[in-house]
Amino acid sequence: MIVIDKVQLYELELPLKSAFATSQGVYKIRNTLIVELITVDGLVGYGECEAFADPWYTEETVETEVAVLKRSIIPFLKGQPWQSPSHFAESIKWIKRHNFAKAGVEMALWDIYSQQQNKTISQLIGGTREQIDVGVVLGLSEDIKQIVKQIEQYQQFGYKRYKIKIKPNMDERIISAIRDKYPSLPLMVDANSAYTLNDIELLKRLDQYQLMMIEQPLGETDFLDHQILQQHISTPICLDESIHSYEDARLAITLKSCKIINIKLGRVGGLTESVKIHDLCKAHQIPLWVGGMLETGIGRIHHIVLASMAQFTIAGDISASEKYWEHDIIKPAVTVNEGKIKVPKQPGLGVNLNKAQLHAYLKHSIIL
Repeated sequence: MIVIDKVQLYELELPLKSAFATSQGVYKIRNTLIVELITVDGLVGYGECEAFADPWYTEETVETEVAVLKRSIIPFLKGQPWQSPSHFAESIKWIKRHNFAKAGVEMALWDIYSQQQNKTISQLIGGTREQIDVGVVLGLSEDIKQIVKQIEQYQQFGYKRYKIKIKPNMDERIISAIRDKYPSLPLMVDANSAYTLNDIELLKRLDQYQLMMIEQPLGETDFLDHQILQQHISTPICLDESIHSYEDARLAITLKSCKIINIKLGRVGGLTESVKIHDLCKAHQIPLWVGGMLETGIGRIHHIVLASMAQFTIAGDISASEKYWEHDIIKPAVTVNEGKIKVPKQPGLGVNLNKAQLHAYLKHSIIL
């Protein structure tokens, strides 16, 4: 049983090594929220609530996460016994959405549960890999030469897949330039809902570039429009922002709105829901990959663990710590060797929290 005695939230403000651009804006600072849970018998677990400061990716923000954690989730969590993190995850469903807040707490519970069971988190969720293939994402940029140069730099790490952010008027000419330089590069693009069905002819032209996929070309709720678009293009559609739950994944698969699904722990509410989606996609032979959220090493370790499951057959957005941060808040930091990252072999996270670095980035903390 897990009985939580103390909770501390750490709101961090981390400067990115370089600005990161999407179709929704440019980001130089990453605000995030670390959850620390302490049990009545002294075990400590860490998770990360990975929402952004502004509601461009989902309706959640760091501010809303703090509010719902303080008012609803933490009072519900504390003091009562939980058989497992999945027991908590199923019991908290009376709270609508707020998946990033739920996931941050559930991650920390998995850390604790893994220590209690003396098994790795990967073993507990049915992971099958000792190391995972990883890819890298490059932000939106008008400087095509710089994008090509970045790809060249990242190739030294052996990344297995490259993702480029795109939006209207910053798409085909960038993709074309990359293909001219790297005709066989494993390449995909991410639109972050920047297009509509009015752009079908443009998106059809992208088929010639033999992309692995186009991620979330249309709006978050546009399951039917994605179905229509997939009928008109040969490039596989991958849904990201559209998938918040097992039910969303089942809808997308039933409608044939996509051929690939991306899972982010925060977006779907944690490992328990992620495993349910994994099993559904495995049954329907839908390839999966793990998306990144510009997270710290705490969230990154949990993403690595998720990617150890069998149906995650596409390299995920789980880059090395040094891609984003001068100093991560874990030690050792996440490293990439020949395009692979090792899955932790120890119970819990398999790394230590760098408390000095956490406090260096600390905006404020809350004890609950």
